[in-house]
Amino acid sequence: MSPGVWKQIGEQAEVWPGRHEPLGATWTEEATNFAVHAPHATGVWVCLFDDADTGAGRETRYPLTERTLGTWHGALPGIAPGTRYGVRVDGPWDPAAGLRFNPAKLLLDPYTRAVSGTLTVDPAIYGADPQNPDLRSDLDSAPFVPRSVVVAPDHFDWGGERPKRRRWRDTVIYEMHVKGMTELHDRVPEHLRGTYGGLATPAVTDYLRDLGVTAVELLPVQQFLSEPAVTERGLTNYWGYNTIGFLAPHNAYSSSGERGEQVTEFKAMVKAFHDAGLEVFLDVVYNHTAEGGADGPTLSFRGIDDTGFYTRTTADGEAVYWDATGCGNTVDTNDPFALRLILDSLRYWAEEMQVDGFRFDLLSALSRTDRDVDMRSRFMAAVGQDPVLRNVKLIAEPWDATMDGYLVGQCPPPWVEWNDQYRDTIRDYWRGRSSGIRDVATRLAGSSDLYADDGRSPYASVNFVTAHDGFTMRDLVSYDHKHNEANGEGNRDGTDNNRSDNCGVEGPTDDPVIIARRRRRAANLMATLCLSNGVPMLTAGDERGRTQRGNNNAYCQDNDISWVDWRAEDAWLDVYEITKAALRLRREHPALRQRHWFEGRPTIVGGPKDVAWLHPEGREMAAPDWHDPALNTLGIFILGSPLRAPDRHGRQQSDRSFVLWFHSGPDPVDLLLPRNHWAHTGEVVLATDPAIEVGREVHAGETLTLPGPCVVVLREVRAT
Repeated sequence: MSPGVWKQIGEQAEVWPGRHEPLGATWTEEATNFAVHAPHATGVWVCLFDDADTGAGRETRYPLTERTLGTWHGALPGIAPGTRYGVRVDGPWDPAAGLRFNPAKLLLDPYTRAVSGTLTVDPAIYGADPQNPDLRSDLDSAPFVPRSVVVAPDHFDWGGERPKRRRWRDTVIYEMHVKGMTELHDRVPEHLRGTYGGLATPAVTDYLRDLGVTAVELLPVQQFLSEPAVTERGLTNYWGYNTIGFLAPHNAYSSSGERGEQVTEFKAMVKAFHDAGLEVFLDVVYNHTAEGGADGPTLSFRGIDDTGFYTRTTADGEAVYWDATGCGNTVDTNDPFALRLILDSLRYWAEEMQVDGFRFDLLSALSRTDRDVDMRSRFMAAVGQDPVLRNVKLIAEPWDATMDGYLVGQCPPPWVEWNDQYRDTIRDYWRGRSSGIRDVATRLAGSSDLYADDGRSPYASVNFVTAHDGFTMRDLVSYDHKHNEANGEGNRDGTDNNRSDNCGVEGPTDDPVIIARRRRRAANLMATLCLSNGVPMLTAGDERGRTQRGNNNAYCQDNDISWVDWRAEDAWLDVYEITKAALRLRREHPALRQRHWFEGRPTIVGGPKDVAWLHPEGREMAAPDWHDPALNTLGIFILGSPLRAPDRHGRQQSDRSFVLWFHSGPDPVDLLLPRNHWAHTGEVVLATDPAIEVGREVHAGETLTLPGPCVVVLREVRAT
């Protein structure tokens, strides 16, 4: 270390030997133990800061002189909880060999439980000299980077036994953003808007429970940072897919402070959701970090064990990052320390924070052996055998940024998967560009072509029509093309494969006919999603008609483009009521959320089939019908009694039978209700077209006219 850097770092002090486990900062009344795994380093320092703000605080340096199994450690007496700290690590500087140690860079502890401050873009945050990437930069980064925080056990009162997790077939997911859900909510106290505390208010929990969802899936809440390129455009990373602290709740979502208070506030939010009967899933990003490519900032892992933490390949004799994520780096889950950190992080959120499940961003990037996708990789095997993690809900985003990373239908049990084939098929069907009614039926029934061959159930398919990435539901029916100019990338970012339709006018319109058409199509999409076999996932605000004004990649829009608008005057309340009604039917009737595959044969000898596919002419679909390109109307008879699956006591379950009709054609269609021994009398319990009265009684042999594109649900009326 150069004399100039020594001077910048500050004073030295004595340190006790401490211990090498556990990693991170472990506080006790006697002393705080620090342990940093840096097997290739030649020196490690813990640097404490006083209470002054970032950039002005006095730094005191403590050398960790003890080294055990590649971990540097020491204990400091008299450290108060809430103390801010960082680490500095020295060692070889040889970028061509993947060695990027630089003690001039203050680093976040990979095991920190809380983070204070944020990142300021400055040349000092980069490990290399900006003018010569082969030279190590001596600029001190401390004034410009966030700091770790010493966190003491908070002995949080969870209030009794942990709630039992719901079965997958009973689960309805609501994907939402911590800040965006409440930032504009007039019934959330102003000081809590956009925070964990805001989500814990009855204004949110009562709304979700009343809507009928059972689980919230939070966009990333692990500490993240904005990319320097985004910051330099005057924007921020809003979604949060740029993690830097795997065990720390994101500090900007805390209403109570950044000195560890965010940990307690996060727990209080989870408890509030649990008290409301809602599970909590986290969207976790372990496949890459906020350090980006080799030209990115040195913030934590790069300065501690760059050669071990990131996957590499060789180019022109140099070790270069291998990027399967599209974000500049890929975390190497074959490295023992990287894998351990991920598993320790997951267990921490599942046990200490009582999170119920995880959605893994770009799972394929994590599931590789020697850069090849491998569903028996170290990561998949470790999660599958872990006594904690194998009992939480695991959701895969089964792809990454490479061609070979697309794995929909290939994840092993007990993983469930985001099913983008459901999304694409249902979008195409309702915009009148379906590839065939047969594909539609497969998706409605749970996508057996993807999940039945390996013993998984229909709930292995997490069905969605929209997600955070892409158009909202309102924009899906209002725009033919993306409008991402606000992102500052020349409208080049975001997908062009939207499978959307603007219903005649691009964007906002005052035409009542087009507005009605859009709202009807949105209601059709929502009803289809809620009533399909599998696990439905709704995107926050879709049920109310939230718009991003045509932006299909709003990752950097921390403003009213992304936030949920709670004003009633612009809400699509008819879509909300249809969504709520469809979820209520799903919740009240096990026939509409079955865990066994439909077989098209009787559940008992001599009984009716468990499912029958109906032609609008009043007969079962025949083989030629499945290949009729003009057919855009389909009925599904679902047997209610007996169901194929017994109840938890092994008894036969009994429910009402249903007929669901889906009609995407532009013209009216007359349905002849079939005469058979399945059901003789039914009632309309849901209709997306107001011309079809809910509560209306219908009979076998009767004709039911669907005036235009709509979803109609008929429920069996049993003789008294």
